[in-house]
Amino acid sequence: DVFEQPQHVGHKKIEFHITTDIPAVLQNNSEKEKNGKNLYAATAEINNTGFGRMFPAPSSNDKMETEEEEDEIPSEFISRRELEKNRLSREEMEKYSVFKNYEPGDPNCRIYVKNLAKQVQEKDLKFIFGRYVDFQSEVERNMFDIRLMKEGRMKGQAFIGLPNEKAAAKALKEVNGYVLFEKPMVVQFARSARPKQDVNEGKRKK
Repeated sequence: DVFEQPQHVGHKKIEFHITTDIPAVLQNNSEKEKNGKNLYAATAEINNTGFGRMFPAPSSNDKMETEEEEDEIPSEFISRRELEKNRLSREEMEKYSVFKNYEPGDPNCRIYVKNLAKQVQEKDLKFIFGRYVDFQSEVERNMFDIRLMKEGRMKGQAFIGLPNEKAAAKALKEVNGYVLFEKPMVVQFARSARPKQDVNEGKRKK
């Protein structure tokens, strides 16, 4: 009882404070412009039609700005919207020499990525390609594999193992041309390590 009573009083105070602003909101448009945030709250309480449009947007945006990157995307992996927003269009890709003669390659469950910026780390690739893996499944989790090359001739390249061909095809389609640290990623199917057909096999021996 002792604890509940002050709380109720506090709530009442807040309600009265908001309702006293209401006449100012309704009567005076210039006031509305000056006190943006307080008035959003006030008008949301009295004007049901504006609730969906006006009130949630400022509060969620404020949160995003303060929390920054970590909570910008609700999931621990990149969102599809984010991928689309930072991906080059087909026309833009044509302007880059790295996309000249681009071919996706033969579908398989491994992906080859090149043209990576030198500051790219494994966690960046996990953040992007992790969205194509079901982490609830132990099998898929174990098949997800990232090899980022940081030295020698293979620098700026990576191999990503995904659970299946379907996931790899989806990743290739959505990530190819995604700009990471100001460099567009070139995504292809990795050349399969499986033995080739007999004809090719014969050619190789010669």
